Amino acid sequence: MQQHGEHEPDRSHHGTGHGTGHDENGGRARHEGHGAHGAQGAHTGHGDHGHHTAHATTGWGTAVRATLHCLTGCAIGEVLGMIIGTALGWGNAPTMVLAIVLAFFFGYSLTLRAVTRAGLGLRAAVGVALAADTLSITVMEIVDNGVLLLVPGAMDAHLSDALFWGALAFAFLVAFLITTPVNKWLIGRGKGHAVVHRYH
Repeated sequence: MQQHGEHEPDRSHHGTGHGTGHDENGGRARHEGHGAHGAQGAHTGHGDHGHHTAHATTGWGTAVRATLHCLTGCAIGEVLGMIIGTALGWGNAPTMVLAIVLAFFFGYSLTLRAVTRAGLGLRAAVGVALAADTLSITVMEIVDNGVLLLVPGAMDAHLSDALFWGALAFAFLVAFLITTPVNKWLIGRGKGHAVVHRYH
């Protein structure tokens, strides 16, 4: 009888230990399941946010704004080049070269201004401007000046002639329509003005 009595506490103790282990394992399983669910939910939410951001920065609206940015710099440079070339009595070829150089200069300058205001150093900002604008401005200048060469009398018109301004406006419109898809293609691949958006 004494031995049986001593055996009972051992069984009770064994049962208690088993129950505790079961609770711990169950609690651990529930906790791990909850953690996995939370991690999966967080990952899914992050993925959706990334998809939304990528869609927002690669649409036509972004491409239009990027093209207008380049168009502004090109317009300032070309008009200024025409004014300087006319004032100095230059011919069509040197005036056009000056206008193209100034178009690149002002196109890059607008981007430099934007990214340096965002806190980027000058050397890094120059690299961003070259990566963001070079192809866009090149396409725009080729199309723009090509249209001007094709419009009869446009290159010989003076700044006071309506033909000059009408031909220039038409050339910019054509250049804008052609350059916008180019910018959308670049931005969609993380190039062009997509580089600038990282600093906004």
